[in-house]
Amino acid sequence: MDRLRIATRKSPLALWQSEHVAAGLRARHPGLEVVLVPLSTRGDEVLDRSLAAIGGKGLFLKELEIAMQAGDADCAVHSLKDVPMELEPGFALAAILARADHADAFVSNAFGSVEALPPGARVGTSSLRRQAQLRAVRPDLELRDLRGNVNTRLAKLDAGEYDAIVLACAGLQRLGLEARIRARLDAPDWLPAPAQGAIAIECRDDAPQLRNLLATLDDARTRRCVEAERAMNRALHGSCHVPVAAYAWLEGDRLRLEGLVGSAIDGRAVRAGGESAPAEGEALGARVAALLLEAGAGAFLPG
Repeated sequence: MDRLRIATRKSPLALWQSEHVAAGLRARHPGLEVVLVPLSTRGDEVLDRSLAAIGGKGLFLKELEIAMQAGDADCAVHSLKDVPMELEPGFALAAILARADHADAFVSNAFGSVEALPPGARVGTSSLRRQAQLRAVRPDLELRDLRGNVNTRLAKLDAGEYDAIVLACAGLQRLGLEARIRARLDAPDWLPAPAQGAIAIECRDDAPQLRNLLATLDDARTRRCVEAERAMNRALHGSCHVPVAAYAWLEGDRLRLEGLVGSAIDGRAVRAGGESAPAEGEALGARVAALLLEAGAGAFLPG
């Protein structure tokens, strides 16, 4: 293969991530021509409703997968936290890159932390996971939906529509906007979305030569962690309809996982954790999911 076409969303962050992948592939495969194929997805186009209301995060993938099926692109680059737990038949994740910052970012022009917000402050986020954790620590806040790309969300904050917003640290850092982060919302007190901060490359599963080429960017440590997080989410049938949070990390020769399921309505939540050998992340994720269900997580999950 001497030319590779990467399907990507058109947002500045998606384009940054795809160009990051392209640069990595060019460095590992001298002479390989890598081009981007920017596409618009329904998840990008419908901004007046939450993701849960219009069908979930999978809406960011569909058009890219259609392009691969039609032969118009060879692979696609995604934020792994936006990738459904079960891929469409015929597709595989050929590579998961080394994870960037996994934490959420508290962003405000006037206040330095969640705790510093005045009573009734307006906080923007459409993530049920973030809403649940905000409700748990500050039930007095007015939580408002917030959609759009990173720059659009920051512009709404700067226009005074919100007193603060919550975004992913990794996205701000990748766009050179790290200075906007007033505080990191980090584990163990605050848990991110499963696989937050990781970039994945998807391709058709019937292309072994392509999969081997892309696999040169795979990071084994990150894959072990995010597979545990995604396995927990999968066992809970988690999606953007459910406030599920998870974070796994390697500590010596052990893989540790913390999980949370909560309510975006009143902030009630259950937590559970566990550890395993690094190669047993899938089983660890299923085990932590079972502990969450034993602790009452079913009350927050769709029937």
